[in-house]
Amino acid sequence: MRRMQALLAGLLLLGGSTGAFAKEPLGGKPPAEVKPAIQDYDQALRYRRAFEVATWAMPAVGIYGFRRATEAVGGRDNTILVWSKVAGPNAELLTANDTTPYILAMSDLRKGPVVLEVPAATDKTLLYGQIVDMWQFAIADVGPVGADKGKGGKYLFLPPGYQGRVPEGYLVMKSPSNRIYLAFRSVRKPGSGATLKDAYDYARQLKMYYLDDPKPTKYIDPSDLRFPSLPHYDETLFQDIQAIFDGEPVKPQDKVMMGYLRFLGLEPGKPFAPDEKTRKLLRQAAADFYFYMQHRLTFQKKEKYYWPERHWQDVLTPDRNGYFSFVYDDWIDLDERAERYFFATYYPRKYYEKPANIYLFTKMDANGRPLEAGRNYKLTIPPDMPVTQFWSLIIYDGATWAFIYTPQKKVGISSYDMDKLKKNPDGSVTLYFGPEAPKGLESNWIPTGGKEPAPALRFYGAKKEIIDRSFVMPDVEPAD
Repeated sequence: MRRMQALLAGLLLLGGSTGAFAKEPLGGKPPAEVKPAIQDYDQALRYRRAFEVATWAMPAVGIYGFRRATEAVGGRDNTILVWSKVAGPNAELLTANDTTPYILAMSDLRKGPVVLEVPAATDKTLLYGQIVDMWQFAIADVGPVGADKGKGGKYLFLPPGYQGRVPEGYLVMKSPSNRIYLAFRSVRKPGSGATLKDAYDYARQLKMYYLDDPKPTKYIDPSDLRFPSLPHYDETLFQDIQAIFDGEPVKPQDKVMMGYLRFLGLEPGKPFAPDEKTRKLLRQAAADFYFYMQHRLTFQKKEKYYWPERHWQDVLTPDRNGYFSFVYDDWIDLDERAERYFFATYYPRKYYEKPANIYLFTKMDANGRPLEAGRNYKLTIPPDMPVTQFWSLIIYDGATWAFIYTPQKKVGISSYDMDKLKKNPDGSVTLYFGPEAPKGLESNWIPTGGKEPAPALRFYGAKKEIIDRSFVMPDVEPAD
């Protein structure tokens, strides 16, 4: 009898009564009033996964463009591109500068370890820059802040899982990926009297070759060539992504997204051949990803501003660990990572506690309104800017984050131009940018060709006042 009473009590706890098994189970299906919101599951999933793949792959896409562009100007692995002039609009690069000549190169470690010979800094010139993996995470910095400490040396880059010989006398760097890329600047020391030719000749002392096949280094000067490195926000974005992961090791953290890529029919190592329906879907997903990134960069959270009462954003915004990977122990911040690498490339390995340079940009005016195409704007540069080297203002096309093509071929103004600029009575200088030059102030004007402007302000050799933010820059103001 007691056994039967215990059994009945248990049934009451489970179902509320001995007839509970005739009712619906708890859970197992959506609420009755909720109907399917998706009509075509295959297409909806393909779009959503394509959008997420674009977000995930942005750092790799941004750097892969350098491979396409290098090949377009006649280069290949271990070719060193050395600009003899400062970059102009034909250097189609994300947020490049127009004050220091560039040096670019790439290599594929599947062919073996690669040697990079770096010259020592001189009394006139030095190198600054990074070597990065396929994800743009810096493998090594070079120059005074790098492993060579400005004394020069031979870097040796080893492919993933390398077990071969490692000779002595090298600065050994293990790469997580097979493809590596470098971007350096040949910096002229202030007051040294160094010329662009000095910077160019110094850069040509770099050498790059395979350890087991030390062929003479080939150099190309792309100064007068079109260097088309920008990402493509159409279906070919996914063609690049498919090519990027051909022959690269896949980290456990990326296996889900590699599954998404295969779901789209894009298997690394196979031809890019989506059907027309999928091609249109990929095209839309790439465009929507682009619009999402632009929205994030324009309508930014206030904590992203360098000064709370201004609208300048810090380009070098690191992750929570002070790096630029946005990969944490238990998650990856895909959106934040994509945003950083959407408009810029070649971040340092880590954020320096006292950074040598500060880079800022804005897409808002002083009134908190987005900058508009076709309008004229102005920015006043205070006197005695707190820099040990120089400052620079460049106006990018806010749609592409590259230089703007104009008949004047003028993309920026820096403190190197001070003797040509008209100054205000207090020693400040007001710079103008837009489709029309202000009368009598043409020297202070940067043309925009009617494009949506994206001003970027660089402080080279930033002093304490900029780093601790006690110095505050004015905002951009409308000038029409």
